[in-house]
Amino acid sequence: METVTSADGTRIAYERHGDGPPLVLLHGGSTRHYWEPLLSRFTDEFTVFLSDRRGRGDSGDSEEYSIRREVEDARAVIDAVDGKPTLFGHSFGGLQAIETARIEPVRAVVAYEPAYLVGAYREQADLSERMQEQLDDGAPREAMKLHLREVLHDREPPDFDGWLEAWPPWPACVEHVENTVRMDRALEKHRLPDALDVDAPALLLSGTDGPSHLRDSVRAVHDAIPDSRLVEFDGLGHSGPTEAPKRVVAEVRDFLDDAGSMWRRSH
Repeated sequence: METVTSADGTRIAYERHGDGPPLVLLHGGSTRHYWEPLLSRFTDEFTVFLSDRRGRGDSGDSEEYSIRREVEDARAVIDAVDGKPTLFGHSFGGLQAIETARIEPVRAVVAYEPAYLVGAYREQADLSERMQEQLDDGAPREAMKLHLREVLHDREPPDFDGWLEAWPPWPACVEHVENTVRMDRALEKHRLPDALDVDAPALLLSGTDGPSHLRDSVRAVHDAIPDSRLVEFDGLGHSGPTEAPKRVVAEVRDFLDDAGSMWRRSH
């Protein structure tokens, strides 16, 4: 494990694996270990950087929180990279990747269901408030259940608690519930602009079985990025990269091969 220091002095932990052009993987609501099912599928061709978001895993934290600081954290990791990297983010990490690519030169950006909130869903979003009420009542597990229902399911399974007990990240993810509340609060305030000025090829990924508001989001992001490709995986949900790593990585590698060819022709 290595560390870098973000702009506000927060220590950000990361790992590097493999050899080749740099690929920075940005996780969503868990830690850098989210990417372990995909790691070996990239390290034969890329130097892969896995970082922990602030307040998670081995990274430090600060009292004040904002999406801007998360972007600064990603930029601090990029500063440790030799060469112009590709960014691949999942969920919040997808938003983090795109927002970073707006201000930092990157070779390409990939985002699986980036966590922008759009349309009517954004106008009535109150998830952070409902989660905070559960926290104030001393019920962190119930608070995290609210978040997971919202981001993993369009229709709640008949036996949600039974499904949850069989879901590998549960209940360890409850330790991040307070960070998740502040993340959701920031996302509810963050507005997707009509145009995202990303000066790099972009691949946007989604699954047919995830929540409809995230599928609406990824389409809106596709419309806002001029040079973007949208791929929807049949039968996958919001956890698509770990549900079907072979399918997702194959799509990403095909895209990066095309993007690399375009980059070489332009240089």
